[in-house]
Amino acid sequence: MLRVLVTRPEPGASRTAQRLQDIGFRSVLLPLTETVALPVDAKLLPGDAIAVAVTSTNAVRHAPKGIIARLAGLPCYAVGKRTADAAREAGFSSVSEGPGNAEALADSLAGDFSGNAIVYLCGRVRFPVFEQELKTAGVQVHAAETYDTLAVGYSDEAILKRLSGQPADVVLLYSAKAAAAMRALAGRPALQKLFEKARFFVLSERIAATLDDTAGERIRVAAQPDEEALLALLRARL
Repeated sequence: MLRVLVTRPEPGASRTAQRLQDIGFRSVLLPLTETVALPVDAKLLPGDAIAVAVTSTNAVRHAPKGIIARLAGLPCYAVGKRTADAAREAGFSSVSEGPGNAEALADSLAGDFSGNAIVYLCGRVRFPVFEQELKTAGVQVHAAETYDTLAVGYSDEAILKRLSGQPADVVLLYSAKAAAAMRALAGRPALQKLFEKARFFVLSERIAATLDDTAGERIRVAAQPDEEALLALLRARL
């Protein structure tokens, strides 16, 4: 049974591990990043905002209850199904499910909200394309950073213990920050044999580029930047 290393942060890591086991893979948990909540001052939210945009489930889950209460009456535009579900669970009453990626969501909002203000619930680490495209279209985007993504440090001994001293067959990578952490781990003399033959399945070309010198031709990129596409690629390739 192939050993698949899951590097995404909790609680998503355990959910992915279960999905892998359900389709016949052996999962090993090694979160390389963690998300932490950030304080958000409700007084800084614009009073004239007419909508909320969300491109990450973590942005909703880490948002303070007071911020959600302040915004819940506005229409919420989520990037995809999981983010839309998280927004509904948080208390937003009107949630629209987007096309699945941030650029496409920005395209769909640009014409409707030109000249108006929206609140963007987001992380401190994020792609700038979503905001840039909307601002170019004349949308006033007010970013409310509700969480940060931090790297998790491990000793050589901790990594060897997690993997039981056995090489990983596959590594799943969900972010450039995790890819950078994996590249550093794979370069440690004590750990090189654990990753020298592993195949890396990643969500985007940007993540692949972060990892490239480490893995080269052993990298595979999902057709879409979501877990469904990543696991479909894994099943097809293996």
